[in-house]
Amino acid sequence: MSSFHRLTLFLLSAAVAAGCGGAPTPEAGLTSLRLPMGYLPNVQFAPFYVADDQGFFADEGLAIDFDYSFETDGVALVGANELPFTLASAEQVLLARAQGLPVVYVMSWWTGFPVAVAAPADGGIDSPEDLRGKRVGIPLLGGASYIGYRALLDTIGLPQDAAALEVIGFTQVEALLTRRVDAAVVYANNEPIQLEAQGMPVNVFRVADYVQLASNGLVTNEATLRDHPDLVRRMVAATLRGVEAALADPEAAFQTCRTYVEGLDQADENVQRAVLAASMEFWKADRPGYSDPTAWRNMQDLLVRMGLLSAPLDIDRAYRNEFLP
Repeated sequence: MSSFHRLTLFLLSAAVAAGCGGAPTPEAGLTSLRLPMGYLPNVQFAPFYVADDQGFFADEGLAIDFDYSFETDGVALVGANELPFTLASAEQVLLARAQGLPVVYVMSWWTGFPVAVAAPADGGIDSPEDLRGKRVGIPLLGGASYIGYRALLDTIGLPQDAAALEVIGFTQVEALLTRRVDAAVVYANNEPIQLEAQGMPVNVFRVADYVQLASNGLVTNEATLRDHPDLVRRMVAATLRGVEAALADPEAAFQTCRTYVEGLDQADENVQRAVLAASMEFWKADRPGYSDPTAWRNMQDLLVRMGLLSAPLDIDRAYRNEFLP
C-alpha cells in the first residue's frame, strides 16, 4: 500500500478514535476488529449494539470497534485487505468487484431493499407512475438511493428522465415539508416516519414492493475467506444472534441503543422507536442471513442496464451462503 493510503488510513483511524472517545480495550484473548458501519450511530444498528452489549461477539472471541466512516471507505479498505469486514449494500459489492476489488458478501442483514419514494398524500402522486413530470429530490446521483430510484422507474416502465431529479443532499424531510420538491427518494424506515411526526402524511412507494434486490449485509474479502474462514463464521454467528435478540425484544434493543447512540436521549423518542420498529420489518427472514440468488441477479441486471456495469460478472463469486450457522 502506498504511503499516501497508509497516511489516509492512519488519519481515518485517528479521527474515528477521537470521535468515539477511543477504541474499547478488548479483554484478554479477544480479537479486536474495526467494523465500518457506513453511517452515523443510529438505532438502525441495534443488532450490532445488542451483540456487543450481550456478549455475543465476545462469545465468539471478538471485540468490535464500531467505525462510522463512509460505506465506500469500508468497501475499499476491505477490498485492499486492510480490514476483514464492513457493512455495505449489495450494489457496492458488485461495483467494487467490477473494479477488481475482491470483496464478498457473506451475510444478508436487510432482507428487503429499503429505498423508497415518498410524496405528500395531498400532492396528487398516488402511484409511482404519477412521478412523470414531477420534481423528485434525491440525496446524490449515486449509492443505494439512486440505484433504488432507477430500479423503481425501470420496473414500472418509466424512462429515467420521466421526472426532474434534483440533488438535495440528505434534506428530504425539509424539502418535502417546504414543498421544494414534489417527491423525494428516502429510506422507507426513516424519513416517512419523521414526516408523519411533523404532520405531513405521505404516500410511500417502496422499491422492495416492485422488485426483489439484494440489500445491506456483512462483507469480507477473498483473502479472509481463504485464510480465516473460522473468523468469518464467528463474525456471522455473533451478528445473527444480535439480529435475533433485537427482533425478540425490541424494547431491550432500544434501551441498548441509548448506550451507543449519542444524543438519542435528546431525540424524539417516539420517532426513534418507530424507526427501529420499521427497520426490524426489513430484518425479518425465514432464513436469517441467506442471500437469494434471484435478488442478486436482479441487482446485476439493473446495474448493467444502467451502464454502471459494462458486462455481467461471475455473480456466484460475489456472495456466499455457506458461512451461515
